[in-house]
Amino acid sequence: MLDQTQQELLLAESKKVKAIKCVVWDLDNTVWEGVLLEGDTLILRPEVVKIIKTLDERGILHAIASRNEFEPAWEQLKTFGIEHYFIYPQINWNSKSQSIAQIAQNINIGINTLAFVDDQPFEREEVNFAHPDVWCIDAADLSGLLEHPRLSPRFITPESKLRRQMYQSDIQRKVAEEEFTGQNEAFLADLNMVFTIKSAREEDLQRAEELTMRTNQLNTTGYTYSYEELNQLRQSDDHLLFVSSLDDRYGTYGTIGLALVEKEPEYWTVKLLLMSCRVMSRGVGTIMMTHIMNLAKAAGVPLRAHFVPNGRNRMMYVTYKFGGFNEVETQGDLVILENPLQEIQPFPEYVDIRII
Repeated sequence: MLDQTQQELLLAESKKVKAIKCVVWDLDNTVWEGVLLEGDTLILRPEVVKIIKTLDERGILHAIASRNEFEPAWEQLKTFGIEHYFIYPQINWNSKSQSIAQIAQNINIGINTLAFVDDQPFEREEVNFAHPDVWCIDAADLSGLLEHPRLSPRFITPESKLRRQMYQSDIQRKVAEEEFTGQNEAFLADLNMVFTIKSAREEDLQRAEELTMRTNQLNTTGYTYSYEELNQLRQSDDHLLFVSSLDDRYGTYGTIGLALVEKEPEYWTVKLLLMSCRVMSRGVGTIMMTHIMNLAKAAGVPLRAHFVPNGRNRMMYVTYKFGGFNEVETQGDLVILENPLQEIQPFPEYVDIRII
């Protein structure tokens, strides 16, 4: 266990770095004792299993980067009964840095939100050289890992515990999409998507805070809001706070969107609009914005929006521009846009929209 001083030091350090979204594991002498291809008697490390299961319940994903033959390694994971914990396993003869880059691309997360566990100093150094922002961990030094701030989210929501299953469902969707021979809109219609928008309730706020902390790419400002701040905004007569969720025939994506609107007599302002990158390819990125535009038009006020570039979120600026917003002011990095609401993009026909 870490003492209080160590915890405080690690907490201070964690403010400078990103929370970990995925832990990438080596296999030989890391997940298990022994080397598979040398015919060793393999022993599953119980402390590793405990870490994997605990982090899985916290909503932190697991993947594999191992120099091995895929089939025997995967069969061994099945024998140990832990294969279902790993998504996008990279079991091949590529460099570990290549495998880690592929995992980050497949999950669509920043490389700086990955941790890599390996017993070999050479492998850790190779990854560290190629990806300095990856947190490399010696497999022999896992003590206290579960207490590390980068692996300890403030809230563990019901959706956190389902995150792996959601990603596994998304893998099924991607396979179905690759096998689909028709037009993209026909595939999207075939998903039977249901997009739900609702005013945030108190039970939604833990996930809402998590979204502001975890979502960088499809995020208009990068502003983060605590549970307490969101609860005040939720109850404010001068603000609207919406959450959105998405479901389809493969299952639920969970709560994937958040929007904060400030209401003033002269105009309304979208202070924050974000969406999980997991739904980027589902053609639902403008639905929340269209809903807010409809509300502002009904209230008889123009709609403004804030945008702050963070190096990864230009798509959200493009979304505003395609939606009819034009820049009216800049304040440092803050770009203020405005839409007179003369034309509002309709909801896509391939999605069932439910506003509750």
